Amino acid sequence: MSEFDGVFIHSTLPGLSRRKGDGNLMTVLSIRIVGDPILRTRADEVTDFGPVLRKLVADMDETMENVEGAGLAAPQVGVSLRVFTYQIAGQRGHIINPVLEMSEDDQEDVSEGCLSIPGMAYPVKRRRWTRATGVDVDNNPVVVEGEDFLARCIQHETDHLDGILFIDRLTGELKKEAFRKLRNANYNSVAASTINERAAALGSSFGAGASFGGQR
Repeated sequence: MSEFDGVFIHSTLPGLSRRKGDGNLMTVLSIRIVGDPILRTRADEVTDFGPVLRKLVADMDETMENVEGAGLAAPQVGVSLRVFTYQIAGQRGHIINPVLEMSEDDQEDVSEGCLSIPGMAYPVKRRRWTRATGVDVDNNPVVVEGEDFLARCIQHETDHLDGILFIDRLTGELKKEAFRKLRNANYNSVAASTINERAAALGSSFGAGASFGGQR
């Protein structure tokens, strides 16, 4: 059990569907908010590769595009599978069943947030370099490798697949402050307000979010 499990507000908004120029029906997915058990559960390895998985990845990519986000993990849209999408500095794609290698040294702390934890952002320590090895929707090998913000995104999204939120990476007084904010009754109103605001444009991302100043 997490120290945050007492906070339970999650989006039940339906997905917003529309047809792209090629005629394919795409869905902008709703997101889950801190307190939803799926965000605290290690996602399952993907073993079935087919149209259902392909649709999931396409919808995640559409959702990420909708909010101009840098990344999106499947548990954030209510699917407990080890999949995330990303778009960083001209690199864009997805990776399934990622396995990480990381440098020993850290990058400069940068403020992170998460649209599954609306209204909160804190500096988080991350490794400078990361390589994610996995597969794509066709079960072909994929490697995503980078430093700085791309490395941060890979680590952030893979954490989601392990049931870890960025606030779990905080230490000391910052972590205590985050705990207090989540337990505060006012936080429930912030989360509920965010859910309502997303009704017109549903989505979840790492790296989007000007709404709360520095939110990732």
